[in-house]
Amino acid sequence: MRVTSDFFVSALVRRVFGEGGFAAVSRRGAPEAGAVFICVDRLDGSFDFYGPAPQAMFSSLPDGRLFERIFEQADRETIDTRLAGEARMDPDYWLVDIEARDGQIELPLAEDKPEPGSDVFRY
Repeated sequence: MRVTSDFFVSALVRRVFGEGGFAAVSRRGAPEAGAVFICVDRLDGSFDFYGPAPQAMFSSLPDGRLFERIFEQADRETIDTRLAGEARMDPDYWLVDIEARDGQIELPLAEDKPEPGSDVFRY
């Protein structure tokens, strides 16, 4: 069973701060099941953008949330345009902004395919 979106976001922000980084919730969505998007500021004017991995990317439903990289080293205008489209389709999404100079953040990505029963960021 997946945890709620508000719990997941809270845990993500706490983990980033615990590792000495910075994260902020820029948009709060539906507490129970709002989609979570993550914008990574590389601090050089470019951004990486992650969103929920489509369920078609895996053969069985995962235990936790999985993400896919939507944009890599994009400008903020590109991301804002994508988010405006998302708001028209589903206004209950969450947005977490994270600063990471090298763009490296620990997220469970769909292409990583964690082994069943592993402890890969399940909250």
